[in-house]
Amino acid sequence: MKTWSVPALVLLAAGPAPWAAAPGAAGEAKPNIVFILADDYGIPGVGCYGGEFKTPNLDALAAGGIRFERCFAAPLCGPSRALCMFGRYVFRTGVLTNEHGAVATPAREVSIAKVLKQAGYATGFSGKWNQLAYLSTPAEAAAWGFDEFLRWERDRGERYWKPALNKNGQPVPVTDKSYGPDLLHEFAVDFIRRHRHEPFFLYYPMTLIHGPILPTPDSPEGAPSKAKGNPRQFYADNVAYLDKLVGKLVAAIDEMGLREKTLILFTGDNGSVGNHTVHGRLVDGAKGSLLEGGSRVPLIANWKGVTPAGRVLNDLVDFSDFFATFAEVAGAKAPEGVTLDSRSFAPQLRGEKGNPRDWVFVQLGAHWYARNDRWKLNERGELFDMTDAPFAQKVISRDAETAESKAARSELQAVLDKLNPAAGTGEVKPKRPGDPKKAARKNRKTANEG
Repeated sequence: MKTWSVPALVLLAAGPAPWAAAPGAAGEAKPNIVFILADDYGIPGVGCYGGEFKTPNLDALAAGGIRFERCFAAPLCGPSRALCMFGRYVFRTGVLTNEHGAVATPAREVSIAKVLKQAGYATGFSGKWNQLAYLSTPAEAAAWGFDEFLRWERDRGERYWKPALNKNGQPVPVTDKSYGPDLLHEFAVDFIRRHRHEPFFLYYPMTLIHGPILPTPDSPEGAPSKAKGNPRQFYADNVAYLDKLVGKLVAAIDEMGLREKTLILFTGDNGSVGNHTVHGRLVDGAKGSLLEGGSRVPLIANWKGVTPAGRVLNDLVDFSDFFATFAEVAGAKAPEGVTLDSRSFAPQLRGEKGNPRDWVFVQLGAHWYARNDRWKLNERGELFDMTDAPFAQKVISRDAETAESKAARSELQAVLDKLNPAAGTGEVKPKRPGDPKKAARKNRKTANEG
């Protein structure tokens, strides 16, 4: 097992190794952290990324902060949520697909909420916890590090109209006119308002814009209850409503005088569903695939007075990195005896160069790859030139390799060898890699589960 000594990349086999000290750790007030995670929302969904849809509030958030061009989630909800909560690659946690969430327990995994709670933060959760488990009661929430929560419960009912919601262990009364995203938003704002005089961490995994794609409260009157035969009919409405709720949340934070004290971070949990374009070109792949479009997601960071306004960064970021970033910003201590794969990008948030990643690692089930600035190598030994990403990847046959591609193959193979994802956790191990096309079909089926 490799122990990294590079600043802000924390891999701990035993004993803590603190990340870099952050503003607020030496007597200054700790900043608030609002982490917004959209559901099934890749880069085609955001206007400022060249996407198909108008998103004025997200665009404004990016214009006032930093837009990261190359952030990589896992291709499905469950593994992505485990990555950002635990800061560990999925072969370590066992959350290899949407079917494995229950493997991660509070006894085995330390969540970022728990780390921030121990650093003096009030912690709240509003939204979707599906594909992970053990968050239905106040005691379970506390075990993860959350003081309070409002959770949509897929097993009990709908996510949108007349939703099934659990507030701190109790069902929420709803009517046919109750719209889930609005109720989750109201809880989020109320949490911020009640904790505005102390540092807080709000994890806000929105239910938008995962299917079923239904009319929103802003859709034209008389719209059918479901877009039968044409689910994309209301897709733009759902994107617009997500953008609207983000704008309302930012406005509420502003009205409370908290913008300069609050880091707002927005991203999506995996690529978009179906075929979409960026700058008029079709993105290669979508949710559930290990093509670029399956994992490349928007990442916008805004901390008024701290993040340089209008900056666009090409730094590589993967979903494990939120853990170390939030911990560094909060001046929190690293958990003891925990192997983390997380590299902090907190310096970049402050306008510094930081220590960007040389590569990202993406895995879904028994398939994975390491990707650097130009090249990508998967578990089958296939090397791809990613110069035209996110629109295409070009496979490089061994008999056509150049000195540059051979060096890239060697470097990325060394990364995969040291990670050794095939070893698994001991509880859940990746099955022997099979046909990636069959795996993609299975992943598309699993992707509809919430």
